[in-house]
Amino acid sequence: MKKRLQSSWIGIGIAALGIGMMAFGISRGEMGVVMTKAINICLECIGIG
Repeated sequence: MKKRLQSSWIGIGIAALGIGMMAFGISRGEMGVVMTKAINICLECIGIG
């Protein structure tokens, strides 16, 4: 039981770290850059770009 509880806290900690990193990136204005790159990759895959 103790190992399972510890395992869930590790998962929660990793998720919180990921959310924090996403918030930091959004606050720096990186969301637009990432979205532009993602759109360009999608367009390359379907052959429009």
